[in-house]
Amino acid sequence: MTTLFSDLIALTKPKIIVLLLVTAVGGLFLASEGIPDLWITLAVLTGGALGAGGANTINQYLERDIDDKMSRTDGRPLVSGSIGPLTALIFGIVLNLVAFAILWQFANFISAILTLAATLFYVFVYTMLLKRTTSQNIVIGGAAGSIPPMVGWAAVTGNILDPAPIMLFVNIFVWTPPHFWALSLILKDDYARAGVPMLPVVKGVENTKKQIFVYTWILMAVVIITALTVDRLGIIYGLTNVIFVLIFSWMSWKLMRESNIRLALPIYLFSLLYLAVSFGSIMIDGMIAWMDFGLTNVLP
Repeated sequence: MTTLFSDLIALTKPKIIVLLLVTAVGGLFLASEGIPDLWITLAVLTGGALGAGGANTINQYLERDIDDKMSRTDGRPLVSGSIGPLTALIFGIVLNLVAFAILWQFANFISAILTLAATLFYVFVYTMLLKRTTSQNIVIGGAAGSIPPMVGWAAVTGNILDPAPIMLFVNIFVWTPPHFWALSLILKDDYARAGVPMLPVVKGVENTKKQIFVYTWILMAVVIITALTVDRLGIIYGLTNVIFVLIFSWMSWKLMRESNIRLALPIYLFSLLYLAVSFGSIMIDGMIAWMDFGLTNVLP
């Protein structure tokens, strides 16, 4: 029973879920202009985790043939045979249904729909349509992972018709290619062996390095636009993100100038840190705004 439980957890890719939840909480804080309601937060965290876990499980079900050919993934439960394909598929679907119900019941319908839409896009557009057919798979497919902050915003406000959630979506959407391409440089041979047309496999290592560098500057532009157009964001977000993207770009420049991929792993790890810090800065801005509001209403 313990082994079965650990295998089911492995299907959900919990490490990925944690980062997605951080971005969803950032959306909650921004929409609330301070500390969000506890019950809505718990609904978003629970529903978001289950929805993302379900999407990741179905992804592994569909990619079990690819995973078998890659050293990074050949120990996954579906490849090793410790869990059957049908069990994994049912588990993934059930997780998404429960996620939808929780968000609809304890948050609102639009947050539930957005979470389901993220799963459907990840499964049908990225996994089934793009990943095996184009080197731009992660550029388009990254939209699925960009939805969580919109879920957080929608859970509080009941809508997404505001520049704030849209810009948070764009931030992650532009962050995703350089983040994932750094990893794909490390796993280039694995992807080639599995027949997955990732950018370094199709366009080469040097082209991928250039694309990573270019996207860091696109990300810088998005960060600046976000800081200038979203009134709810404060100085913490602006300064933190500009500094971290500059470091991201500098590391990418060094990677591009070197003849090896020595810096690919540090860049990949730094990109994870950047996203966590970026949405952490949104939370800090929210708490500062909340404290300012409290002081304004308490002090004479």
